[in-house]
Amino acid sequence: MKVSESGVLYEEAKRVLVGGVNSPVRAFTAVGGIPRFIRKARGSKLQDEDGNTYIDYVCSWGALILGSAHPRVVAALRGAIGRGTSYGAPTRVETELANLILDAVPSIQRIRFVNSGTEATMSALRVARAYTKRNRTLKFEGCYHGHSDSMLVKGGSGMATFGMPDSAGVTKESISDTIVAPYNDLNSVKTVFEQYPDDIAAVIIEPIAANMGLVPPMPNYLQGLRDITKKFGALLIFDEVITGFRASIGGAQKLYGIEPDLTCLGKIIGGGLPVGAYGGADEIMELLSPIGPVYQAGTLSGNPLAMTAGIVTLRELRKRGFYDELKEVSARLERGLLGAAEEASVSVRLTRVGSMLGLFFTGEPVIDYQRVKSSDVHAYATVFSSMLEQGVYFPPSPFETLFVSAAHTQRDIERTVGAARVAFQQVRKHREH
Repeated sequence: MKVSESGVLYEEAKRVLVGGVNSPVRAFTAVGGIPRFIRKARGSKLQDEDGNTYIDYVCSWGALILGSAHPRVVAALRGAIGRGTSYGAPTRVETELANLILDAVPSIQRIRFVNSGTEATMSALRVARAYTKRNRTLKFEGCYHGHSDSMLVKGGSGMATFGMPDSAGVTKESISDTIVAPYNDLNSVKTVFEQYPDDIAAVIIEPIAANMGLVPPMPNYLQGLRDITKKFGALLIFDEVITGFRASIGGAQKLYGIEPDLTCLGKIIGGGLPVGAYGGADEIMELLSPIGPVYQAGTLSGNPLAMTAGIVTLRELRKRGFYDELKEVSARLERGLLGAAEEASVSVRLTRVGSMLGLFFTGEPVIDYQRVKSSDVHAYATVFSSMLEQGVYFPPSPFETLFVSAAHTQRDIERTVGAARVAFQQVRKHREH
């Protein structure tokens, strides 16, 4: 596969961008090779600057549930951009998107739009501390909640990829109120609350951990968190930046029947444009300025282009049968990948919730961050490189999630499974030698 243009562009980028990228995982450090510089995308396909085409299972890290350049989203954006890109003033599209979200997520009575998932989680935690008048936060190993200082403790995503338990530049003081417990371990949560019964403002969690690969919650785990937080007067925050409108129309909380106190959203609600949001009950959210004492603001918050793309996307998701069809395509991919691994006698664990999948090279059940870290990262790198060479774009990290979009076809799945047969055989050969 010709990659000369991407190679040239990568060298040029490294001279002006730190590491040649604006988000670390894109540098291919975990999998090797030259990052592909993308020229354009449509539907389930990406095309790079060398003209190579790939079936896309990154989907802008889950945001593109409709696929790239969906015709209705593009048409709506063309109309919106002619009216201006940003006003710094209220618009009717902000209210329209808010109503669509509130209709789908019953736990949210009032919402605030921001520009990223990091902003959403950072702001939600600030509100939680103000509401409870407590300072400590409990998070979980391998769950990533953005790059604010207090959350960069045993996070997932790029943190897992680069083996960083925390980050340089983060002071001890900024993380002194952050407590970390193992994911899927209720006993550890009970122990923490017994030690700090009156100090914990909030428990924040990815209800389906999707930043260390994909690790679903154990049965009754989320309900257990809901029960413990209510007992001790702490807020429960669901970080649904990835799972919101991905796990179901109402997110993971609808799928599992658990209502958190605060919810953080992003990705899908912006239809592929930068966005974030957080929301919850009126009595909590009314602490926000301009009607309350908690200050948070943003020049581009509620950006009309992001709101427009989000409105069109959420309307598409509400169409009859959308999620059933998406799950069926995803299930076919799951069955095909498992079959390809079995043919090659390669032990894998494949997790799937709806249209999200995690691929782990281990024989053990994957239920927490420690089990994730025991997965064979070299085998994943082999599979990634082989798939890429065959025109299939998997996440360039063993600790990220694969996403299927409504644009993926039966032909896409067949091609992907065929490529996986070749890739898994390469893993077997490498292990034999």
